Amino acid sequence: MNDRAKVILIVTAIGAAAALGPVLAVPHLRPDFSGDTVGAEPKSLLPVVGIWRMEASAGKMVLAVDGRQWKEGQSTAGIADKARVLYGGRYAEFLDRVQTYPDYPYAVARDVDNFTNGEISVRFKGLSGRIDQGAGILFNLKPNGDYLTIRANCLENNLVLWTFEKGRRSSVEWVPDTPTASRQWHDLRLRIAGNKVEGILDGKFYLPHVLPEPVSGKIGLWSKADSYMQFDQFSATPAK
Repeated sequence: MNDRAKVILIVTAIGAAAALGPVLAVPHLRPDFSGDTVGAEPKSLLPVVGIWRMEASAGKMVLAVDGRQWKEGQSTAGIADKARVLYGGRYAEFLDRVQTYPDYPYAVARDVDNFTNGEISVRFKGLSGRIDQGAGILFNLKPNGDYLTIRANCLENNLVLWTFEKGRRSSVEWVPDTPTASRQWHDLRLRIAGNKVEGILDGKFYLPHVLPEPVSGKIGLWSKADSYMQFDQFSATPAK
């Protein structure tokens, strides 16, 4: 191929790419909590249900969900404004679902609009909770409020993949005998490849599952009932 032909090919390729519009990549998410304020809500996540605030632990900032003050059916303050931030003009359906079924505390990452493939991870520690000490990764969150979550529980020592549809929770995959001691830090990882998901707890592979449809939606952190949990090193890395 001569130089003239090469130039024509390059220009044609550039023109084709421009016609398709910009390619929007999912950013790597690794919130730095060091700039947050103790007692305030996190800057990088929007609490939707429950009480989420920043705390100091061992000389560093961590995110906590405080179920000691949780009441069933309690969405967070300013939920309408938060719903607008998450879904803009499409916020009404999401807001209606949250206000109708605000049963499980969760917070949504601000800067990830649509996570489809890659790995999401977080470190967590259970501080207290008589009913539950649950910590989970929320994913596949839709504008209508439906979502999936994979969660560990320091009281039950199991790992569960849940689906939430129209406000109802049902288990998709349940793995017993996953040691998760209270007052110790644990590592929870979720790997997503289309409709395939894998759950990993403290470096051990526990949960493989194939969903009916590919994952596509917002992500965040999840908890349950009176769980008082701390979270650190929340990270979302899209597949290359």
